[in-house]
Amino acid sequence: MKLLSIVIPCYNSEEYMSYCIESLLVGGEQVELLIINDGSVDNTGEIADQYEKLYPTIVKAIHQENGGHGEAVNTGIRHASGRYLKVVDSDDWVDTRAYLKILKKLNDFLIEATSVDMIISNFVYEKEGAKYKKVMKYENVFPEGVIFTWEDIGQFRKGQYILMHSVIYRTQLLIDCGLELPKHTFYVDNLYVYKPLERVKKIYYMNVDFYRYFIGREDQSVNEKVMIKRVDQQIKVNKLMIDLVPLDNLESPKLRQYMRHHLEIVTVVSAILLIRSGEQENLLKKKQLWKYIKDKDPVLYNDLRYGILGHTINLPGRVGRSISVSAYKISQKLVGFN
Repeated sequence: MKLLSIVIPCYNSEEYMSYCIESLLVGGEQVELLIINDGSVDNTGEIADQYEKLYPTIVKAIHQENGGHGEAVNTGIRHASGRYLKVVDSDDWVDTRAYLKILKKLNDFLIEATSVDMIISNFVYEKEGAKYKKVMKYENVFPEGVIFTWEDIGQFRKGQYILMHSVIYRTQLLIDCGLELPKHTFYVDNLYVYKPLERVKKIYYMNVDFYRYFIGREDQSVNEKVMIKRVDQQIKVNKLMIDLVPLDNLESPKLRQYMRHHLEIVTVVSAILLIRSGEQENLLKKKQLWKYIKDKDPVLYNDLRYGILGHTINLPGRVGRSISVSAYKISQKLVGFN
């Protein structure tokens, strides 16, 4: 069994995937790199095959019909043989020193016959053209150097939450929780992080800047203009997060609190995108989204709708919407995301 499986979803990634893969090969025989060619029409498949030929004990190239990012992750999980699993998008990369520290810790767990469900590390927003690199850290939330539970965590800040970039899961936990991401849907990384949390008991945090999250390409899925065009997929993921994990069933109050916090951020993003589009049809969708949440979980609705962020994005009229967008732009600059 490999120590760590790394799933690399690729779609028409020929221009940048090698940089990503090279950063991950440093892990050597402890890791397996599962390059998922998701129906690419450029040279992505050939590049994947070349790496498999060069590193047959480390790299596995898997080719499939286009199913979207979520289906590529699903395929990676199905083929993973590692004890732990990490998803690294093909336009991102990892820091070598942090990577080796994480692998050492995973190996220590193996030697000590200790198992954890989730390992958290920091990630860096590698925003194109930005002089200052924003780092998402968790030192204010998680204890360092010890295995801990949800009851040991601190308070998340408003713009701070667990992303796919910061998490490594125990592979069997992903299988046991029945995670199945929807096909042909963007923004499923929120589901990937969110759904397994209800089964997470043991957590370990490493305060290292491991994942380098590149943002800034015009065609990138997190570009705001692109997100507005795909807002229906954002809403779909938003609703699935609510449907898949009934918060009232969670035993841990602190886990329940965190998952409400995560839902709040995703819902705010959905609402702001609908407002930013400037279309009456999308303003109606915003009302429908709030109604959906209210019908599904009235307690959750009250928490989200009447909290600080909920009030901010629901100010009435054109002036109110303008204030909501201005507040969002300020948060963009503070947090550093696209």
